[in-house]
Amino acid sequence: MSSAVPSSSEIGTVAAAPGTRRGVVLVICAPSGTGKSTLVQRLVAEFPSFSFSVSCTTRAPRGQEREGVDYHFLSQEDFLSRRERGEFAEWAEVHGNFYGTPLAPVQEKLRQGVDVLFDIDVQGAMQLKESFPDGLYVFLFPPSREELERRLRGRGTDAEDAVLRRLAGAAREMGMAPRFDHWIVNQDLDTAYDELRAVYLAGRSRPENKPGLLREVLDTFASEDA
Repeated sequence: MSSAVPSSSEIGTVAAAPGTRRGVVLVICAPSGTGKSTLVQRLVAEFPSFSFSVSCTTRAPRGQEREGVDYHFLSQEDFLSRRERGEFAEWAEVHGNFYGTPLAPVQEKLRQGVDVLFDIDVQGAMQLKESFPDGLYVFLFPPSREELERRLRGRGTDAEDAVLRRLAGAAREMGMAPRFDHWIVNQDLDTAYDELRAVYLAGRSRPENKPGLLREVLDTFASEDA
């Protein structure tokens, strides 16, 4: 899938607001049935300050969906125009409708020191990597094909052909795993969560996410020397 997002050289590193750390982009991908949603919910419960980006879509609102809360609802003409201007961090066409993550709001959240979490498919993750090359990209594996099949069948929500499609899709998605920075196997939920939590906290401590820290501490030494 191609995208019209600016290159990493055009975007560069998102600068932090004065006196704050820079926010972290955390991207988590996994085949359906691996347990990604459970881990994401657990992470957000422990770190409720995570922000989720409100996506744009060309489909009509459903049920009680609200503009600016669930989605930004755009005409196809408006969406494609924004895409051509490079306003999406990632985008995709699904069943004839377009979906995309606005780039500018994510950049602003990062500048303010807010961490942004993406629960997304592998194609979207690779587009995000163009926009945010210094993000944390995590691929979550099932322990085996047999265990993934057991979990999919255990949900009781998919017909036989759907289960087989998901298993085939899982193999294709895992073929993209080498492009991710961190690999986690969800065999034991607590262990997998500990590893995901460690990735996130380590990412927050990187020097580029604390741009003013060194100068702040060194300034205290300078004042003592004076």
